[in-house]
This record gives sequence, C-alpha cells and structure tokens, in this order.
Amino acid sequence: MTSRRNFLQQSAFAASGLMAGSTLLPMADAKDSLSPTTLRGRLYKTLKSGMIQVPGSVTDKFKAAKEAGFDGVEISTPDLDIAATKEAIQESGLPVDGAIVSSHWTVRHTDPNPAVRTKALDTLKRSLEETHAVGGNTVLLVAGHGKDGSEEEVWKRCIDNVSQAIPLAAELGVFIAVENVWNHFMYDHSGDHTQTAQKYVEFVDELNSPWVGLQFDIGNHWKYGSMGDWIRQLGKRIVKLDLKGVSRALDDFTKIGEGDLDWADVRKALLEIKFTGWAAAEVRGGDLARLKEISANMDQVFGLNDA
Repeated sequence: MTSRRNFLQQSAFAASGLMAGSTLLPMADAKDSLSPTTLRGRLYKTLKSGMIQVPGSVTDKFKAAKEAGFDGVEISTPDLDIAATKEAIQESGLPVDGAIVSSHWTVRHTDPNPAVRTKALDTLKRSLEETHAVGGNTVLLVAGHGKDGSEEEVWKRCIDNVSQAIPLAAELGVFIAVENVWNHFMYDHSGDHTQTAQKYVEFVDELNSPWVGLQFDIGNHWKYGSMGDWIRQLGKRIVKLDLKGVSRALDDFTKIGEGDLDWADVRKALLEIKFTGWAAAEVRGGDLARLKEISANMDQVFGLNDA
C-alpha cells in the first residue's frame, strides 16, 4: 500500500511541476510543504476527454481543457491516436494523466466465455501500453458484472484474468485502477444505505500488487453507504478519484456540488488518508463555458480556493 501511494504522489508532484514550469522539489520536501488541513497542492483536476465538446483537433480540445482550469486529460483506450495525443500534450502543455478501457462493460473479465475473457485481457494490456506511450499512469477498469454468474464465479474469473495483466502494469508503471460502479459486483445492488467498502478492500488485497488500486468514484455508491467512510476504509488503495454530484430527491446524478453528498466529510476523509493525486470529473460536458463551470465546481467542493 505504501508503494502504491508513493508512486502516485511522485507522479502527481511531477505533473504539477511540469505544468507550472517550475523546478521540482525533492519528494520529501514536497510532501512536507503540504498542509494537513487543505487539499490544495494535493489534488489535481482532470476530466474525461469525451466531455470536451469543443470543435477542432485533439490539440484544440486539450487547449480548451487547460483554459478551463484543468491540470490533465483522461483519454479513452485502446485504439488511441498516439501521434495526435502526443502533439496535443506538447502544444497545450497539458498531460494525459490516465485512460479508460472503452469496452470494459461489454467485453468483460467475468464473462462465462473464456474467449471473451481472453479478449478483455488483451484489451486491458493494449490500454496499458497506449496509456504508457502518452505518459499516463492509470487505466480505469470496470472489473466485470455480477450478472455473469454467482459471486464466487465472477470473483474468481476477474481475479484470474486481471492478475495476468499485472506484470505488464508493473513493467510500464501504469496502475490498473478498478472503478466502483453499478455492476452488481462487490456490493448488494438491492441493499440499503448501510453498506461498506469491505468487498472492494478484499478484491484489491487479493490481487496483492502496488499496481492495482481503486479509481474511487465519490458519487457512484451514494445509495449504498457513506462516501467519506468508504474513503476511510479503502485508504491507500485509492489511487485516483472520479466525482459527480448526486440527489436523493431526484434519485439521479447532478452537477458537482449540487445534491446531497457530504463534501465536507469527503474532504476530511481524503485528508485523513493523506490522499495526493488526480481527481477526474465525470459529468455532462460541453463547450468552454461549461468546462469552466465544472472546473470551478471542483474547486468549490474540494476547497481548492480556500485560503
């Protein structure tokens, strides 16, 4: 767990220094300079590339994200246009922090068909390679789906399949970041709001690698438990964050900061686990004005503008 967090902190501090054009501090000095009472300097804002709905080239989209106040862009893989992405990074000064496996909902590691699981593994490996090629350090993965069999069957298939990608992840220095989603797996989909993150803890620990963690979506499991408590339970297994707003009255997701999430407790929990790294917006995107709104909403809920 210590290795996982150290690797992520190093990447985050490096990205911050490169974006600011500043000389990087030694790791120990950078850590010591962070306040224990604020997420400023600990948290870097990114967004899903599909949210950037401005016309033009990949470079134009990266420049728009930077103008809106983001620190990075999370791309979709595999089949990435690596040359165009590298050009966008160079021209905008904005890094790729990570990627999403685009087919993980349909080509699953838990599928009863071994041929499909083989394809899922191949896709994950290609995503790791492409992410590494453009400088990213996380690949978001939906691990499977509970409809593919009993909990025991789904668990074993997923562990067996994903574990085969870990050597490549370690070689490339790219985290496999499992996302908590509504996939009827590792939680009770028909259960109440008193659930914990225990099964996610057990899943990551069974894979037993510093290169596997959680891309914890702060909003996804709002119906099933306290997001602050889940953060505390997962601890350093969290290598990256996703976020959105949620409303119990609407029974739906909302803009970041709207709805019922206890953001004060989320901030407190993140500070308690000493989180440092990337946070990815996952909400409705749009033009430059909308991207600026999302960036400002992230600043608000994380207290990034607080003195």
